[in-house]
Amino acid sequence: MSEESHSPIWKGAGAVGAATLISRLLGLVRVQAFAILFGASSATDAFNVAFRIPNLFRNLLAEGALSAALVPTFTRARMESGPRRAWRLANLVFSILFIGVGILAIGGVCFAPQIVRIYAGAFRQIPGKFELTTILTRVMFPYFPFVTLAAAFTGVLNACGFFFLPALSAAIFNLSSILVGVALSLILMRHPHYGISPIVGMAFGVLAGGFCQALCQVPLLFRAGFSFSGGRKADETFEPLWFRDPALRQMLGLMAPGVIGLAATQASILVNTLLATSQREGSVSWLEYAFRLMQFPIGLFGASIASATAPVVARQWVGGDVVGVRDTLTKSLKAVFAMNLPASAGLAFLGVPIVELLFQYGRFYPDATQATALALAMYAVGLTAYSMVKLLVPACYALGNARVPVLASVGCLLLTVVLNVIMIGPFGYWGLALGTSIGAIANSLILVIFIRGRIEAQGVDFRLADLVRSFLAQLGLALFMGGAAYATYLGLLKWAPDRLFIELFEHFLGKMTLPVARGVKVGLLIAESMVVIAVTARVLRIRDTTEALDFFSRKLKKKLRWFRT
Repeated sequence: MSEESHSPIWKGAGAVGAATLISRLLGLVRVQAFAILFGASSATDAFNVAFRIPNLFRNLLAEGALSAALVPTFTRARMESGPRRAWRLANLVFSILFIGVGILAIGGVCFAPQIVRIYAGAFRQIPGKFELTTILTRVMFPYFPFVTLAAAFTGVLNACGFFFLPALSAAIFNLSSILVGVALSLILMRHPHYGISPIVGMAFGVLAGGFCQALCQVPLLFRAGFSFSGGRKADETFEPLWFRDPALRQMLGLMAPGVIGLAATQASILVNTLLATSQREGSVSWLEYAFRLMQFPIGLFGASIASATAPVVARQWVGGDVVGVRDTLTKSLKAVFAMNLPASAGLAFLGVPIVELLFQYGRFYPDATQATALALAMYAVGLTAYSMVKLLVPACYALGNARVPVLASVGCLLLTVVLNVIMIGPFGYWGLALGTSIGAIANSLILVIFIRGRIEAQGVDFRLADLVRSFLAQLGLALFMGGAAYATYLGLLKWAPDRLFIELFEHFLGKMTLPVARGVKVGLLIAESMVVIAVTARVLRIRDTTEALDFFSRKLKKKLRWFRT
């Protein structure tokens, strides 16, 4: 594929990536606030389980089946029937979601004790832990309707070519949840006579964040063409009736198998949660902290590329451009390799200094750092596969097949559950992270094989060998980078320990000495890793890496010129 033909993907991914970077940084601040205020304790275990419960429904309806089905259906409706028909579909989807998820949220609040008993019955063995989890679940359940609508807004706006603000809405969520959550938690800490656990304040922060994430996208939605009239003119009536609308029925047809597959995902998460709650105190939190860290590169390098790719693939497939579909998908997969494999190596080799920098303050102690870093290394094994699945599942929907992603998901999740049940005995909590990574790898391979068959059935060579060569080149580059960074880390640990920085600079920096010392150390390691990647890629002529570096270099130069003028 030429650079020109691929530039829309890079531009869209760049816009989403920039917004996602802001969001992920704020997300790290949010997790840091948790670590400092609450550490890895019974309260954080309760919060993490309570947060997973509404997230079950969010993942089921919002960021999974709905998003994957809505974008290609909306795109097809615009291309084949015009914008009025497409906006009618959007109006119907928003209305059905508002009513449906609202009812589910009310049910979740009412039946919170029963739901928590299913997810974390073991918490009843610790006084007050089960009750706290129930309270947190009731507070956070209403956030689920807001983020579901926000995901639908994002899907429609992406299909219309708007990427930055929809991706930035996640940053609005994090910022709102930080400001509201930390403020309320500090108030509750200073007023224990209220009899309310301070972590409840963070739960109200989540609720505020969900509301703001949906609300901030509404103005852009109207600018793109949405109206409450559903796209009809003043002298027209709705035809056909909403439940007979062909576009809506097509979307629901795509969405139904996706919901089944995601239900299997949630069943796997339920099993993992039950297994984690059976481990020693803090296990749920260690896994959650590690998973949050892994979500940073997935969102930055995986979801951003997927968000930009899905509308392009949908348009190309509807237009009969199978070669374009092949080129777009293979180029996007190579971009995923180029970005995610070095990130995987970085998290695996440098987990301890990263976790120290971000979390090891307040009530987050060194043993929690070691435990979180180990879980992070196991999750990092599957990081690239997670990003591939983010890209390939919407691509399958765009190609008109929702059955294969569902079957792949169900089969691989069953594999994950079996592996986790087997591995938790000898390995403990981190066996869950490793089993999850192996399941993601299997899922990504199945999807690649299916898409290859789908494209080659149209008489177009998928060029799988070229894709494998790119993966192996990026893997070797990532391992070399990770090994070099780890060797440097060991040297810093010996010759420039934290206590040396404290002795030299505590007089000038005071309480900020330790965070600055750790920040300098991690900054040096990241800078070294980037130099190793850039130099090695150019020496070995690894085109996908150099292409990505050139793109971001041009973007940076443009920004610098803009600032100078």
